[in-house]
Amino acid sequence: MTSTQRSFSPRVMIALVAALVALPSATLTAQDREAAFTVVATGQGFDRLQEAVNAIGDGEGAIAIAPGRYSQCAVQERGQISYLASEPGSAVFDTVTCEGKAALVLRGRGAEVSGLIFQNMRVPDFNGAGIRLEKGNLTVADSWFRDSQQGILTAGDMASQIVVDRSTFSRLGTCEGAGGCAHSIYTGSYGHVRITRSRFEQGAGGHYVKSRAAQVDIASCSFDDAGGRNTNYMIDLPAGASGQISNNWFVQGQSKENYSAFIAVAAEDREHSSAGLTVVGNDARLAPGVDRNTVFVADWSGEMSGIGDNALGRGLKPFEER
Repeated sequence: MTSTQRSFSPRVMIALVAALVALPSATLTAQDREAAFTVVATGQGFDRLQEAVNAIGDGEGAIAIAPGRYSQCAVQERGQISYLASEPGSAVFDTVTCEGKAALVLRGRGAEVSGLIFQNMRVPDFNGAGIRLEKGNLTVADSWFRDSQQGILTAGDMASQIVVDRSTFSRLGTCEGAGGCAHSIYTGSYGHVRITRSRFEQGAGGHYVKSRAAQVDIASCSFDDAGGRNTNYMIDLPAGASGQISNNWFVQGQSKENYSAFIAVAAEDREHSSAGLTVVGNDARLAPGVDRNTVFVADWSGEMSGIGDNALGRGLKPFEER
């Protein structure tokens, strides 16, 4: 793997946080008093996130973000940068977007985000997101996206990968825009998307996960649609995909724009083969008080021929070719 393709895993992100903790306490104390954003390697502090990003430039580095609510945003043009909350869950990016896109607009070699909260992101084209990824690798861990039009929105980069772990997506999505729906996560044609140990809840429209990646691994997540409003699929793989959807928990709520399936495969085109897609070990059911018939996996690719063993509640047909 080349340096332009390299991405930190959650394990490496933990090591970065450990390095932050290991900095001399006097340095941390001084910078915490003076600045919201600290470049970890140098101890240099800034009041604006964009200034810290610019200081790293085309290099590789980490920015420690102090507790607080921030009405600001940043664009990463180059380099590989980690955005780390010094206290996970205490740093909130609220309302403000860059380029009419997101709180973090990322188009460098790669980025890592850990422990941050993104909320209230709204823009005129209804695509306001916590993170807009335009190229490069992305790893997100222990973060929360809420009350916005989108959580994470990406362009396409088949040479790169996206990892989301231990994160929560609440009250996201909308179908108000003329260009189509927004979603909790929407990835373009990436090489690999991996989403693990994350929670999706109370969707406000669109799908919870929509991905055009060639390979997807979605495992050990919860999709709680009981409080959703006018939502669609839990997982939509519109161009087909290989990989696995395993050991997840799904509940479909009453308020649906489209309740015909929980998971949709190749509903728009067959850009990627779906012959190697495995759906197994999941638990799926209707929310209490919901009485309807629906399908767990709907396949337009004609390549799946069925799914593995899953625990399905009343009203759910395991698999259907369309």
